[in-house]
Amino acid sequence: VQLVESGGGLVQAGASLRLSCAASGRPMSAYTMAWFRQAPGKERELVAAISWNGGNTRYADSVKGRFTTSRDNAENSVYLQMNSLKPEDTALYYCAIRFPGHELPSIPSEYTYWGQGTQVTVSS
Repeated sequence: VQLVESGGGLVQAGASLRLSCAASGRPMSAYTMAWFRQAPGKERELVAAISWNGGNTRYADSVKGRFTTSRDNAENSVYLQMNSLKPEDTALYYCAIRFPGHELPSIPSEYTYWGQGTQVTVSS
């Protein structure tokens, strides 16, 4: 399985970005798909996760109301729409997947496959 993230960049506070993660190697329809982030000197943290059919989602408290995750199983992809970005959102954002697809754990070790990450930098 390969996961490739895209869509990161340098933006000003208040701007929006949409991250994409394309999976290959097997269908993602049975997997939980998630977004994590890691800032320098900090632990990797769950940003958002979405169940296999999109029926259940989970968000970090710090992004609730600003970020939205969605998925397209036909495209084997997951997305993260990030609005009202803040400097504290600056981090390397990773896509990750796990099976079974109905559980949405927050612990990184619960996820099996990871992408290489895409950098998001928000200036004040």
